[in-house]
Order: sequence, then C-alpha cells, then structure tokens
Amino acid sequence: MTDSISRRQILGGAVGLSAVGLYGATPLFAANETKETIAGFDQTQTDIDASQAWQAVSDRKIRVGLVGYGVCQFGLEFGLQNHPNTELVAVSDLIPERCAAMAKAAQCEKTYPSLEEMLKDDTIEAIFLATDAPSHARQAIDVLNHGKHVASAVPCCYNSIEDGERLLETVKKNRGLNYMMFETSAFHDDCYAMRQIYQAGGFGKLVYCEGEYYHWCPTPIDSYKGWRVGSPPLVYPTHATAYYCCVSGGSFTEVSCMGMPSRLEYLGVGKNPYDNPFGTEVAMMRTVDGGMARMTMRKDTPGFGAEAGRVRGRLGSYDGTFQGTDEATAIVNKLNLKKPALPPGVSAGGHGGSHGYLGNEFVESILEERKPLVDIRMALNLTVCGIVAHQSALKDGELMKIPQYEF
Repeated sequence: MTDSISRRQILGGAVGLSAVGLYGATPLFAANETKETIAGFDQTQTDIDASQAWQAVSDRKIRVGLVGYGVCQFGLEFGLQNHPNTELVAVSDLIPERCAAMAKAAQCEKTYPSLEEMLKDDTIEAIFLATDAPSHARQAIDVLNHGKHVASAVPCCYNSIEDGERLLETVKKNRGLNYMMFETSAFHDDCYAMRQIYQAGGFGKLVYCEGEYYHWCPTPIDSYKGWRVGSPPLVYPTHATAYYCCVSGGSFTEVSCMGMPSRLEYLGVGKNPYDNPFGTEVAMMRTVDGGMARMTMRKDTPGFGAEAGRVRGRLGSYDGTFQGTDEATAIVNKLNLKKPALPPGVSAGGHGGSHGYLGNEFVESILEERKPLVDIRMALNLTVCGIVAHQSALKDGELMKIPQYEF
C-alpha cells in the first residue's frame, strides 16, 4: 500500500507569505536601477520555519572580503555583508566603477583594485569569490595559500578537471581552512526537503534521479573576457547535478551524453572560443550507489526556465509531492521539511531562496570548525561529471568514466 503526501500537508497546510518568509531586504542594485533581471536573481518566496528563531552558534565576527560585482552583481547576493557573525573589511572588482558601486551598496569604506591586493590584507580571514568561472579554481588556490577561508560561485573549476584536482590538493594541504562552493540548488526548498528525507531513510536506496537546468540564452550574457560566449552546456552542470549530489552526498561514476547542434548563431565550430556546437546536452549517468540519473542543461530552447529535479527510491519518491510506502510515509510525517530561520538582516534571496542559506552555511562552518555542506569533495562531484559529459557528447555519446574524489 502507498500513500501520497503533498509538501504543504507535510508542513501543516497552506502557509501565508508572512510565515514562509518572502524576504524583502533592501534592494542590492541601487547603484544601477536599470539592471536587467537575470534568471534566478529575483527575490524568491521560500518555505521557512518561522516558529524557531535563528540562534547564533558564536558571538565571534569573521572578517570577510568580497570580490566581484559584474553583470550579476553577485558579490553582495549572499548576505555576507549583513550577517551578525561577519565584519565586512573590504570589497574588490577589477573595474573601478563597479568596485565603487559595490562599496557604496555594501556601505564598505575599504576597496582593493584586485584580489591579489586584497590577499595582502592580513586582517581578512575569509573571502568570497563572485568572479568569472574560469578563474574560480586558480583564485581559490591563491586565497587558501594566503591562509584564508574561501568560498566561490559555481562551478569550482571550469572545463578543466586538472584545475579542480589542483584545488583539491591545495585544500588538503591547508587543512583547517574551509573551502565551499555556493551551489544554489542545494538550498532550493525541494532539494532541501529531499536531503532531509534521504538522510532520515524515507527514500531508501535511490534508483533514479533527474536534474534540469533550463536557461534560455538567445544571446550570451555579458561576461568577463566573454567567457560565457559559447560555453558548453554541461561544463556548468551544478544546478542540475545537485539533485543527486546535494540530496545523497554521492557521486557519478560514468556517463554517456548526447548533444544537439544549436540554431543559435554563437554556437558552432569556429563560432566561439570553445568550438562548442551544442546548446543542449542530456547526460545519462551511473551513480556510485548503483542507481541511474539523467542530467540536462539547455540554453537554446525558449520557454520556462528551471533549476529543478526529482528523485525515486525503493521506498519513496519526490517531485514536489512525496509518495511512498506506509513505512516511508511514517518517517516523512515526523520530519520538518521547512528551512530554518536565517539571521536577522540576511535575506533568503534568489535562486529558489538559497542565497542567504549558502552565506550562513559558510559562516557557521567556519565558526563551528566543520566542513561546509558543499565542501571540495561535493563541489568536484557536482562539477567534473559535467566536464566528462561534454567530452562524451563530442564523441557521440561514448560511455566514459568519471573520476572519483575523497577528502
């Protein structure tokens, strides 16, 4: 016998906006009021447990630096400048006008013209990198080697497995310093709920997972040195692959991927720096626990956007609604699937209400001297599978092994 439980039923019925926390913090973009909204950057309604107030794990303040205020103005999205356990020491962007705008928006007096200059500041303990994807691994290595904790936007390495493995070795060499990748899907309401159910045993052994990242890009988003122009879809896979890795903590072991040549003018051999012809890639992967997964990234098909996924296990499944055996249903009925309250002044933010949770996780992992949720191992497992998947697509779906990482 099976039972079906909707997420709202699990959480105690329909919840008003005041309870779920439709966070409306001070707008981040006052310096550029004409800023075009980019998918994922809207303030998002999200389910938050309003019955339990946030509790500080320490009264210490971590001295942080923020780097990067490009077209997405991402450096201030995660609330690190507002967290009760942080002190914003300095901000940086290579473009002086953007650096000044970032300082004004964050109400921060000290600026640096580059990360390299910021690294000389011994008063800074931790740095968040909201920079171009190709620089993430190199810059994170530099930060760690200067004795500072580091977090970066996704992915941890860009189209280079070797860069990721160099980052892994640097993290190992600098034990005691935290590395975290800010994968937004990890704190989407559904992915958060799936993780709680999985950890409680509600799914049993996972049999099949799906992850989807749909981002319609008829023309490339502006980017530093044009790195986004023609970027192969699955070398930026983490918003999709989170629907396995950030649910179970597992990895993918092998992949066969198909790509479809795009009609978009900037995609095709000789049309972009990557000679990438694909606007859509769909990968079938084997998971480390013997299950299967389909992961896809599409940027050349109009219509709804999504960073979404679902899982099916031997005891239960989740696709916005949990359905499972009586045994699994009894487990899930006891769970609180709402995300916990955030610190005062920290917004849940965009990308499914994930921004504030990622910033808070980074801060609290440092204070508690523990690994963050998306540590170097999970970051590599989220990312490298997509790099191999693109290589498979270039070889017409050849089955390829995915490197495995431990830390």
